[in-house]
Amino acid sequence: MVKGNKQEGKEYVLQMAKEHDIKFIRMWFTDILGFLKNFAITVEELEGALEEGMGFDGSSIEGFARIDESDMVALPDPDTFQLLPWRSTEHRAVARMFCDILKPGGEPFDGDPRFVLKRNLKRAADLGYTYYVGPELEYFYFRNSQGTEFLDQGGYFDLTPRDAATDMRKETVLTLEEMGIGVEYSHHEVAPSQHEIDMRYTDALTMADSVMTYRLVVKEVALKYGVYATFMPKPVFGENGNGMHTHQSLFTGDKNAFFDAKDPYHLSKVGKCFIAGLLKHAPEITAVTNQWVNSYKRLVPGYEAPVYLSWARRNRSDLVRVPEYRPGREKATRIEFRSPDPACNPYLAFSVMLAAGLEGIEKGYEVPEPIEENVYEMNQEERQRRGIGTLPASLLEAILLAEKSEIVRKALGDHVFNAFIENKKIEWDHYRTQVSEYELNRYLPIL
Repeated sequence: MVKGNKQEGKEYVLQMAKEHDIKFIRMWFTDILGFLKNFAITVEELEGALEEGMGFDGSSIEGFARIDESDMVALPDPDTFQLLPWRSTEHRAVARMFCDILKPGGEPFDGDPRFVLKRNLKRAADLGYTYYVGPELEYFYFRNSQGTEFLDQGGYFDLTPRDAATDMRKETVLTLEEMGIGVEYSHHEVAPSQHEIDMRYTDALTMADSVMTYRLVVKEVALKYGVYATFMPKPVFGENGNGMHTHQSLFTGDKNAFFDAKDPYHLSKVGKCFIAGLLKHAPEITAVTNQWVNSYKRLVPGYEAPVYLSWARRNRSDLVRVPEYRPGREKATRIEFRSPDPACNPYLAFSVMLAAGLEGIEKGYEVPEPIEENVYEMNQEERQRRGIGTLPASLLEAILLAEKSEIVRKALGDHVFNAFIENKKIEWDHYRTQVSEYELNRYLPIL
């Protein structure tokens, strides 16, 4: 639907509910870890919900680190109203709306990831910018959720014989478009049974909502075909992991603030400062863009996932890539941040990426020289000589960097910052104390 004023939006929603004979409306929101949460209301409660929101138990937003149960209000955003194609039947349709989470008094709840992103977007808007993102989310299809049996042995852009995966991808694209999400590309990825569907570039809030929808649609369609889809960053040893390369740019009005016709890279000072901010602060924001223990099994040299803090145009071993400019496509000038994975909380991940870039702009960071050679092939001495740092190698390293970061604290706000760090420490502790299959295979026969 077209975004209009709130009153028009409410009227549109009520009209659509009537036209489509909708019985249930699902109220969607996310917790701090990026899991989609929801509860359903009936159409009879819809008008009241649009005006005043619906009360619910707010402790469901906190992830693993629960606080005392507290009453919250979910206020649906009429701009996000969509029918759920897989839930609707010929009898009664089901719809969804994303909600903003409020305290009972009506003020925004600091622990709501959607509010965190809105706050960061306001910071950009106050500087005159709109933040646009286009993430590329990769995922695997497996026979079921108990193992990693592939459905195909295809490779990058392969046209595999017509099989379940091709049909699933097609149906996923059609379902996304039915839900108002524009799709640019869909193709087979590098690893067997790995796929990617790229959503059309849009503003960061709409995109974060779309990422949440996309992940659910991919899983729902897979379920329909009796298989399992996963966004786990590194499910299979020895194969590429799942990335979420995030293309991003800032606009002032309808003008791309990253474009400069005279620069050899066609990058403006604003664009270069944004890159410099991302490179400088990448290690401390990695706990948010790569938030799981398993994320760090992907961030290792040799599998297309970036590890080194460098940027370039053609080189895919760099953390930041600047896609080559095509004449007449000024609006498409953008930078691609290659480390995030698709299992992150998109509201928080977009928030910290934007915060790092804006820091570079506000403080006038100097961008280092681009590195067009393959950084993986350099030895440690050469990387040190050229000042190329690295991303954290484990969730623990990432947590410790994030915990000391003023940028991350400011971007997330105290409530989410403290709860997120607490959640990640709990996760690391669970992982650290497990005895793995690797240890048993390696040590039990010899010790």
